[in-house]
Amino acid sequence: MFSRDRWLEIFDSIKKNKLRTFLSGFTVALGILIFVVLFGFGNGLDNTFEKFFKDDALNTMWVRSGRTSKPYMGYKANRRIEFDNKDLEDITNRFAFYIEGITPRISESGNIGYKLKSNNYSVRGVAPSHQKNEMTIMMQGRYINGLDVDNKERNVVIGRLVKQDLFGDEDALGKFVSGGGRSWKVVGVFQDDGGDNEERIVYVPYTTLQLIQKNTDKLGQIIISYKPEIGYGGAVAFESQLKKYLKQKKFIDPTDPRGIFIRSAASDLKENDQFKSALSSIILFVGIGTLLAGIIGISNIMVFVVKERTKELGIRKAIGATPGSIIGMILQEAIFITSISGYVGLLAGIGILKLVGNTLEEDYYITDPYVDLNTAILATFLLIAFGAFAGYLPAKRAASIKPIEALTDK
Repeated sequence: MFSRDRWLEIFDSIKKNKLRTFLSGFTVALGILIFVVLFGFGNGLDNTFEKFFKDDALNTMWVRSGRTSKPYMGYKANRRIEFDNKDLEDITNRFAFYIEGITPRISESGNIGYKLKSNNYSVRGVAPSHQKNEMTIMMQGRYINGLDVDNKERNVVIGRLVKQDLFGDEDALGKFVSGGGRSWKVVGVFQDDGGDNEERIVYVPYTTLQLIQKNTDKLGQIIISYKPEIGYGGAVAFESQLKKYLKQKKFIDPTDPRGIFIRSAASDLKENDQFKSALSSIILFVGIGTLLAGIIGISNIMVFVVKERTKELGIRKAIGATPGSIIGMILQEAIFITSISGYVGLLAGIGILKLVGNTLEEDYYITDPYVDLNTAILATFLLIAFGAFAGYLPAKRAASIKPIEALTDK
């Protein structure tokens, strides 16, 4: 029930004891502020991890060749391993159960020009499924398709920044660019969340690029998207079987750590998730420790506050105040101070996260730090509740003291 007199007493007590009130409130506000900022930075790290993996599909494997490090079956060490079109066909047929899509990637750089403008760009020879692996977003037109590959068409898909460099505001679709002494028709313009470098790429049918490269059938690397339903365990089994098969096919020592390299986005994700979980646990531990420190701090201050007011409480009891009214008054003051201070700390913490924004992304990998409002409010509520509890115990003890003992307390 609202009591005007009690609120006047509380405000009068706060006014007379500014330092005590400030210390009580500062302890609570600082605890919530640190908690909010720590959790916000933790979520910012989560955003960075998500952003890193967003550039490529998670059900993707990159298979590339290298040089052997051991002799095997008459072959010398340091032998260069190469993939070709037959390898692509054999992998597709042998592992059809696992594979959702497969594409080679042949990479080179070349000068691409339109009218009087030209620049050097990365050129990649790919198949249609490469679009899903790279999570390429088409802005205009289409991606490389099966007919482009089968007919060895001179069609290109250019990145957003390539279009901006060469065409400006002019529509690029259907126009012809020059490259490698040939003309190429622009059939699509794409964007990529991977950053500027990913948008300065030109995609062409890999068969066309092979034709230009003296009609070779060699491939750079092979990118495979496996069926998501096989799960992480199935992906690990697939990776193991694929590596074993390729080593046998290319006559590589099974114990040779080089020659064939396979990287799986799922494995990368699991490793980084483990790191992220460990980091989140540390942040949670520090955050809880901060709250506990705030609780202990407010508890100590409340014990001191009640001790300081022992004589005042004795006088109140002597003129008829009940133990319940004394406890209620102290609790109401404690809850009021901790509530105001807690939400000041909450707002300050959220304000700091908003102010920081992406300024820590480059140096500390913290992207768009934020805190879930429900989590922040719950932490504030817990600190307020414990602050009230911290005030209740000494208040109950003080209310049970006889007036004569309270008045003689030193």
